[in-house]
Amino acid sequence: MNEFNKSVIEPEEIINFLKSEINLKDICHQILCKRVIARFCMENNISLLEEEIKAEAEKQRRVLGLEKASDTVEWLRDELISAEDWEEGIRSRLLAGKVAEYLFAKEVEKFYIKNRLEFEQILLYQILVKDEKLAQELYYQIEEQEISFFAAARIYDVDEKRRLQCGYEGKVYRFSLPPDIAAILFSTSAKQLIGPLKTDQGYNLFLVEELIPPELDSHRFQEILDNMFQRWLTAEVEALLDN
Repeated sequence: MNEFNKSVIEPEEIINFLKSEINLKDICHQILCKRVIARFCMENNISLLEEEIKAEAEKQRRVLGLEKASDTVEWLRDELISAEDWEEGIRSRLLAGKVAEYLFAKEVEKFYIKNRLEFEQILLYQILVKDEKLAQELYYQIEEQEISFFAAARIYDVDEKRRLQCGYEGKVYRFSLPPDIAAILFSTSAKQLIGPLKTDQGYNLFLVEELIPPELDSHRFQEILDNMFQRWLTAEVEALLDN
């Protein structure tokens, strides 16, 4: 049989491929993360009920559209994994979530209150041009209602994607902006034209469509929790490597 017709892939081939694609380090990091979580669960008596695993499996089936048992079998075959492999993946993710909650669930609200201003958002439009004179001319034309902000963005913004969206940037967190720009945008009334402001990219005109007050909803709670957990996990893996 021709060597290239063989369908069996040896473990060594997989490792060599990951090395060649510069992916092996990331895989090793994930394996060490799993070890850290397993050790923490053992030391702190954290475990799963079979009902929890079954519920998560059912949830994934619904997301994947696997209505019948035969659909699941076919999907597992296509993914080259067994039912046991799939269950192990579910178990790992659920345990990681339990460890995150065990360590940080009570800390999220404290962190949020302390850093509340950083979670403020604005619904932002902007125009970026390279020439200061053009930026100033656009400012006066928009102020005098000779052209709308959105039409000016559609014509003059240097960014193609933003041009097509008439200057729309979307919801922007305070922490994602340079501090000096954030201080101006978050202290200005909505619908007020701002600029031109010089940045590293050029000259900017801004329009804040809406000021969005921070709220600790379920999505933001999970976001903060995940960030705390990932920082802890990275530190634990580094400590493991140092030892």
